Amino acid sequence: MHKLRILFLRITTLFKRRHLDAELDEELQAHIALAIEDNLSRGMTRRQARTDALRSFGGVSQATETYRLQRGLPWLEQLMRDTRYGCRQLLRAPGFTLTAVFTLALGLGANTAVFSLINALLLRPLPVPHSEELAVLHYLRSDDSGPNYSFSFPLLRSIEKNHEVFQYVAGFSNTVFQVRENSGNVRVPGALVSGQYFQVLETPPLLGRYLTPQDDRQGGSGTEFPVVLSENYWRTQFNSAADIVGRKIVIANTPFIIVGVMPHSFIGADPTRRANIYAPLWAEPVTDAPYNSIANGYHSWWIRVIARRNPRISLEQGNAALQTESSAVLREVTDAQWAKDAQKNHFLLTADPGSKGFSHLRTAFLKPLSAIFALCAAMLLLACLNLASLLMARSAARERELATRLALGATRQRLIQQLMVESLLVAILGTAAGIVAAPVVSRSLALMILDRSPESALDTTLDLRVFAFVAMTAVATTLLIGLVPALRATSKNLNEQIKTGAHTVSTQPGKRLLPRLLMAFEVALALILVFGAALLATSLTRLYRTGLGFDPKGIVNLEFDMGKQPLDGAALVSWYQNYGDALRHKPGVQNVSFADITPMNGSTWTEDYHTPVSGGDREIYMNTVSPDFFATMKIPILAGRDFRWNDTLASGRKIILSQTAANLLFPNRSALGQQVVADKNSYEVIAIVGDIHLVSIRKATPPGGYISITQDSGHKPSYTAAVRLEGSPSPLFTAARSLAAQMAPEIPPPVMISLNDQLDDSIRSERMMAMLAIFFAITALFITAIGLYGTLAYNTARRTSEIGIRIALGARRLQVIALVFRENAWSALSGTLAGLLAALLAARALASILYGTSARDPLVLFGSIAALLAVASAASLIPALRAARIDPIQALRTE
Repeated sequence: MHKLRILFLRITTLFKRRHLDAELDEELQAHIALAIEDNLSRGMTRRQARTDALRSFGGVSQATETYRLQRGLPWLEQLMRDTRYGCRQLLRAPGFTLTAVFTLALGLGANTAVFSLINALLLRPLPVPHSEELAVLHYLRSDDSGPNYSFSFPLLRSIEKNHEVFQYVAGFSNTVFQVRENSGNVRVPGALVSGQYFQVLETPPLLGRYLTPQDDRQGGSGTEFPVVLSENYWRTQFNSAADIVGRKIVIANTPFIIVGVMPHSFIGADPTRRANIYAPLWAEPVTDAPYNSIANGYHSWWIRVIARRNPRISLEQGNAALQTESSAVLREVTDAQWAKDAQKNHFLLTADPGSKGFSHLRTAFLKPLSAIFALCAAMLLLACLNLASLLMARSAARERELATRLALGATRQRLIQQLMVESLLVAILGTAAGIVAAPVVSRSLALMILDRSPESALDTTLDLRVFAFVAMTAVATTLLIGLVPALRATSKNLNEQIKTGAHTVSTQPGKRLLPRLLMAFEVALALILVFGAALLATSLTRLYRTGLGFDPKGIVNLEFDMGKQPLDGAALVSWYQNYGDALRHKPGVQNVSFADITPMNGSTWTEDYHTPVSGGDREIYMNTVSPDFFATMKIPILAGRDFRWNDTLASGRKIILSQTAANLLFPNRSALGQQVVADKNSYEVIAIVGDIHLVSIRKATPPGGYISITQDSGHKPSYTAAVRLEGSPSPLFTAARSLAAQMAPEIPPPVMISLNDQLDDSIRSERMMAMLAIFFAITALFITAIGLYGTLAYNTARRTSEIGIRIALGARRLQVIALVFRENAWSALSGTLAGLLAALLAARALASILYGTSARDPLVLFGSIAALLAVASAASLIPALRAARIDPIQALRTE
């Protein structure tokens, strides 16, 4: 209690400091006056009396400081005084301050932005109660290269019945619903979920109730399937109607009943997808019509599985129990062939920690994000080295000031504290600037990671984890940029500076070696960043220059959803033909065709074909296309003819093969006019076309085959229109939507995406890494130039008198330029040599993600070295030229 009272009194004195200082000054003056009067009474003169009184008192300033230390919180007062003094020092050097803050903002902002993205995708748990109890299920098979997270509907039902380690098990699948709104049918992001989905995530609804196992059964809980809405969809589409529960909503031309609304904080089990509508899994045949993944059983793998563990059972215990339960699950498999194959390949259920939910992006971007974060850390280290060099040069210029303060009674510890506070202020300002920019950068990075679907989302807002990272980074930055310069600035006998003058350069080898070593290390680190960025940029350039086999420039894709309209068969084919003819007459449209799969859209369809000379079945990547598809995509027809609209089944089955497929099925002979067989159906080869990259730019062109949409036996197929046009695509979008609404009012408006954007999406991880690496490389060159220029400029300014004497004694200006330039040349060359080996070693980590580029590409390496040396030379030449223009008379006068 007594200590708390003392602490309280010390804190209150902080708010009465001026009043207490005035009282103390009056009391001290009164003591001195009494001592003077006493000395006068003893016969001293007034001057002697005052001098003796002050000497006997022991120093007014020391007494004042001692009293202040006893009455308040000295460390806080010292910090406040150091902060005020540091602010004045930074304001006196605005150029240095702005450079330091901007340099740190680049490094800290990039690190914060990337960490925010990593936090959102890899670290942040789902906003649900007890997220640590969640588990994501997958299965392992010896014939697969890794874990499988996709489950079939009957396998999910079997797992639901055969588990003892989980409280609840749920399946979910992200999808897009066709919903009837006031403007017609529209596409709305949604999710199909099993009955225990909301119980697994333990989030109570905002209104009504959530879905239950009774809702997830064939036919629903009654005559209609129930659905749950998100709060955002409820507010935007239903104006936050209080009577929303019980209302109807039409999905896929079928009425559903709304039973609840989930709160805004509920994001589901996938942090990268935002569903507006949640429907039971059993509604899939309705919402996905004409497709039926439930009826396809073990041939459709479309469900992710998440579970909630019993709190008393650890994940390790749960996995041990799942080994036994895997056998029970297999015994319930009704597909005998699949069960036999699974048992042969050692089918095993396994659970992963599920606190962060499930997202396929987490696996896809784990390695790229780790590499980017390493680049960010290297850039921040480079910025810290740069500022440490500048602070050492600046501290050297302040040696006389520091010596004067030592002579007035300051301790070395006190000076170090003062210099560290200045470094802390720079770090705080740089951190603040970085935090301001980080949200914008992190959102931009998230857009580069996510696809263009409307349900894609990733919350990159700053949370406590990010702020903790920022705080630790700021502290580490303060130590990196401030500690070594502060120790070095106070380590020598500064009193000599008062005697030797302010512009004397230290002749101690150790004092001049450390800045050079730091600059050499900075140059080496910059070379690593520049070389890595050059490799990634070269790889991306060669990736884009890969022969695609088609011309994407000017191609716009229009994706249709025809599953819920009445036309089918020949009538639907006629609709596509009429729509294409009508669209072809719109301004700017050169050609129109249709295809089931467009290049790099993520879909594949393979069939096994054989011929008498193929040596067995050969896997061919198939596509269904309309006439003029090859002309639209500018794929060359090497032999034969294109499809025609009258190529119906009655005229015989036709197929067009790519060059690779033709060589595979008909080695050493012409394929034109020959027959190929698949599933007991025989097709006549009517043309040979060029190979194209259909699945991935990175992968080799696969053997391809094409059949006509006029011979497609699928039920209500939804094709994509490939439109080649000139000019802006904006008018086409309006015309295409209007035309679709006139010709098929039951379908939602087509989704438009340019083929170039689709290609960019297929290599978005490579694009993101290359773009960020180039940014880091440019920043590294900029920071290195600032460091070399600033350090040399400080040192040159301190050598003004020396250079003036040299010129006065006859030194040529070219010799002066060489003298000053040589000071940085050693750092640049030694850093380049050291960074050369480090860059080659670091580049090996990028080898697996490079395309058509060696990690030791000599042209890229020499180009990186040349760029770095050019920047270093330019940064060093300016102070050297300035030194050569020094007036020797003026230099000697200032000394």
